[in-house]
Amino acid sequence: MAASTSIGLFLFVGFLVARTKAGPIDVKTKGAKGDGVANDAEAIMTAWKEACDSPNPCQVVIPPGTYMVSSPLTLSGPCKNPIEINANGATLKAPSDPTGIKGPGWIMFKNVDKMTLSGGIFDGQGQEAWKTNNAAKTGKCDLPYNFRFDMVKASFIRGITSMNSKHFHMNFLGCDGTTVEKVTIEAPAESLNTDGMHIGRTNGLNITDCTIKTGDDCVSIGDGSSNIHIEKIKCGPGHGISIGSLGKYPDEAPIDGIFIKGCTMTGTDNGLRIKTWPGSPPGKAVNMHFDDVQMENVGNPILIDQEYCPYVGCKPETNSSKVKIADVSFKGIRGTSSTKAAIRLLCSKDIPCEKVELADIDLKYEGKEGAGAISECKNVKPMTTGKIIPEACAAPVEPFKEKGGEADSSS
Repeated sequence: MAASTSIGLFLFVGFLVARTKAGPIDVKTKGAKGDGVANDAEAIMTAWKEACDSPNPCQVVIPPGTYMVSSPLTLSGPCKNPIEINANGATLKAPSDPTGIKGPGWIMFKNVDKMTLSGGIFDGQGQEAWKTNNAAKTGKCDLPYNFRFDMVKASFIRGITSMNSKHFHMNFLGCDGTTVEKVTIEAPAESLNTDGMHIGRTNGLNITDCTIKTGDDCVSIGDGSSNIHIEKIKCGPGHGISIGSLGKYPDEAPIDGIFIKGCTMTGTDNGLRIKTWPGSPPGKAVNMHFDDVQMENVGNPILIDQEYCPYVGCKPETNSSKVKIADVSFKGIRGTSSTKAAIRLLCSKDIPCEKVELADIDLKYEGKEGAGAISECKNVKPMTTGKIIPEACAAPVEPFKEKGGEADSSS
């Protein structure tokens, strides 16, 4: 009787172990060729659906090889259990034709909890698309993002590379409690509207230890973002790290709680900036903190710009921004500026900035305009702590023109 009981218990435990995790699903068993020619989108989506419907946690494996994904790859949930896509050693390529992908994204994850995406190179082949991009004139860009993460929560994106996206590399919308780490983004400085990571309407997103080289903002943070932590980002080329632009549309949700720390900016057009449109509807951006950032030949290292106007038609001198900016700190910002005005705090005349702090700033300029950086302020009286170089708000404000335009982010 004891022997029979032991055998039964062994079989029961074995049954439980077998159900704890399903075996990996190789996309090649679903028809993927991995030859760089055949469209493997359908095979990858089939593998995803099987894993998503699994009664146990499941992994989709994209083995080493080159996979042409010449139609949108839509990977939707909700899934029954945690799911992983492992693409270590694989390269996925989008069609080079700017009209090859119809819709807002090339690879789209939607309504998924507890997902992991790891490894792989995702090449948007955007070189031809950048030539046709006329967003600087129209304010619109209909090209696809490399990645859209919509309502992807409590998830991990790690160790992947996004290359040459036709539009934004990664767009995060409603991705509460998600972590992005050790991600590489690569595109040349001339790649238009290729923000590295754009964040919107998200509460609790952690981005750490990433390298971003692109033609627009390395990270851009849109309305409705809160509790966003960004650390150890290497940015450049690009336009720096931006909060905004804000105030372009009615009913934008407030920004509250942005923490940027331990980053390096190299040769970027801007450093750390907050930007809002003149003549905007009412809005609010508060509790934003920049700490321990190294600048190397960076334009506008510290910038609050409530006169942001990359297109013709804005009149910041008569239409003040209605976005309230308060509780902002810049601490431990050091290095070199490629522009004479290393600090520019250009706040709204109707709603001046409040509780702006500068602490332990050391920014130097040695350029054609003569040695010595300057600091300009408008409609703000910053609090200062420690040594501030250049001296806060000591220079008269000169006319300021933004470099480059931006496209509608649709986020």
